[in-house]
Amino acid sequence: MAAGAALSAKRGERKKTSLKGASKEMEKSMSEGELRDLAKTDRKKLPTKK
Repeated sequence: MAAGAALSAKRGERKKTSLKGASKEMEKSMSEGELRDLAKTDRKKLPTKK
């Protein structure tokens, strides 16, 4: 979810000031291609908690 938020901010669809925590760091440090790859990961079978 953080990758999706960071990707939308990098594309200009969302304000960068609305980002918090992990998504804020991801937006700064990752390219659009890397964020796209992370954002399209299927979360269906992933656990909700560690």
